[in-house]
Amino acid sequence: MSGALDPRTAPEFPIAAKAMLVDAQLRKNVRHATEVIQAKRARVVGEMPDWQALREAGRQVRSHTMENLDYYLEEFERNCTRAGGVVHWARDAEEARRIIVGLVKESGSDEVIKIKSMTTEEIQLNRALEAAGIHAYETDLAELIIQLGEDQPSHIVVPALHKNRQQIREIFKQKMGLAELGERPQDLADAARTFLREKFLRVKTGVSGANFLIAETGGVCIIESEGNGRMCLTLPETLITVAGIDKVLPRYQDLEVMLQLVPRSATGERMNPYNSIWTGVDRTHAPESGHGAPASVGDGPRVFHVVLMDNARTEILADEEARQTLNCVRCGACQNACPVYRQTGGHAYGSVYAGPIGAILTPQLQEMHHAQSLPYASSLCGACYEVCPVKINIPEVLIHLRNKVVEQKGVSAEALAMKMMGMIFLSERRFRAAQRLGRMAELPLVRKDGQGVGWIGWLPGMLGGWTQVRDLQEMPKETFRDWWEKRGNDGR
Repeated sequence: MSGALDPRTAPEFPIAAKAMLVDAQLRKNVRHATEVIQAKRARVVGEMPDWQALREAGRQVRSHTMENLDYYLEEFERNCTRAGGVVHWARDAEEARRIIVGLVKESGSDEVIKIKSMTTEEIQLNRALEAAGIHAYETDLAELIIQLGEDQPSHIVVPALHKNRQQIREIFKQKMGLAELGERPQDLADAARTFLREKFLRVKTGVSGANFLIAETGGVCIIESEGNGRMCLTLPETLITVAGIDKVLPRYQDLEVMLQLVPRSATGERMNPYNSIWTGVDRTHAPESGHGAPASVGDGPRVFHVVLMDNARTEILADEEARQTLNCVRCGACQNACPVYRQTGGHAYGSVYAGPIGAILTPQLQEMHHAQSLPYASSLCGACYEVCPVKINIPEVLIHLRNKVVEQKGVSAEALAMKMMGMIFLSERRFRAAQRLGRMAELPLVRKDGQGVGWIGWLPGMLGGWTQVRDLQEMPKETFRDWWEKRGNDGR
């Protein structure tokens, strides 16, 4: 993969977005894909008479979990350990990478097969594995496209959403060494299946993320649509799961709610084709069984590790207003509905978490030291809140984070300008003087259209941000107050 998306070094959103907006093919691909997913979602959600009640149930489950996170994490550790798993705790991305690389080396392997995982993308695990001489094979079709194309994911659920069929075909032909390849979806899927099957049968170590961790049982739940996840869970001898501490659910029964909400919101399906729940290791699954016969192959790992990673989630948890960010179930519905994301695609966000959820999650994962432009990457239209299956009020959190950015930056040119405007608006005399001055200042900038209406298409300096994407009409020659006074009124 090429250089991973890194919020610490990524350009500010307005700069990155401007570059994306000139890519007509990318915008067409993103628009088409999100429209298809939204239409499917609307259809299957419309079938549910209790959809709003389900959303509220999902919100309550997630909110309750976050309020008692320490208790449920400890319960998960106890039950996972009891089932034969080994739980590791990682304070940050660096510690998580170190633990995982060490576990892979301990397994004696220099290769791993991976299930699609935003968490491993978040900590740039592939780069760390490569630096340690370990090759990672992505097995999710979209992630495979991204890996072979040396690209970056642009969507939480559909990472290669910005690529069309012809572009994918060229990637496969080049990187798989195929002389001929059709462009039908079936042709592309068959090529990927052939390419990956050998990896599934040969590589002995798997790395996965987790959709949910179940505290009551110590189990890991993974939902996916292709079957590659099931292969990675059952065939490797060593399985390493890395998950954020926010992925925990209290009870097995909570999946009843989540497995209705997530697939409908994510891909417009009534349920995911593959729902796998893995709990520890099979007690009979050892190098030699108790009766001296070789252990069976394909029933699950001999060794199972779970890496629970914090990586600033505790800091988010401590912020009462922003805590709801951790309720996210990574369905990507907010991205599909967002008018900003639909124009720019995911790469403009400079993070594996793009769209509205990325705009609130990424800055907080950076403890507000980086990605400070992302909370402004929104029109605050509220479409993200309307489609969120667990009712995260993203616009509310965006405003909260904007306030944090302002507090961190202290006095700025914008803040001074706002104070000056406030002083002008406090006085009728100053307000009238500002109007007269404005009419004089705009004279060199006004251009008349065919109807004689004056427009301003360019403003200097920081004011130019207004005219980059819009024209301003010239100020009227007569204000309402002037007009009112000419009619013989005294203005009261």
